[in-house]
Order: sequence, then C-alpha cells, then structure tokens
Amino acid sequence: MLTVSTRRTHANATARRASLADMFAVYRERRALSRLDDRALSDIGLTREEAEFEVNRPIWDVAR
Repeated sequence: MLTVSTRRTHANATARRASLADMFAVYRERRALSRLDDRALSDIGLTREEAEFEVNRPIWDVAR
C-alpha cells in the first residue's frame, strides 16, 4: 500500500508541476500577444478586442 500511495503522491506532484509550468507558458504567451501591433494581430486573424480579451483572462483559465 505504501508504494501505491507514494506513486499517487508523486503523480499528483508531477501533474501540479506540469500544470504550473503550463500556466507560466500561457502567461508568457499572453504577454507576447499584448505586445503585438494591430497589423501583426491581423496576420494571425485576431482583432485588438479579441487579443485584449485573451490577455485579460486569469492565468488559470487555460483552454485544454
């Protein structure tokens, strides 16, 4: 039982680290998005309003 419990704890810790890493990646991507000018946004098919909406989403609000 201890082995199973230890494995679960390790798996949970690994999932949390991956989740935290994902959140930081999303944070960096949203910051980069906020620095794009209107022409660059147009190139990727976004309006300024759509970009601002994405940039202002909470860090934990990540599409999966």
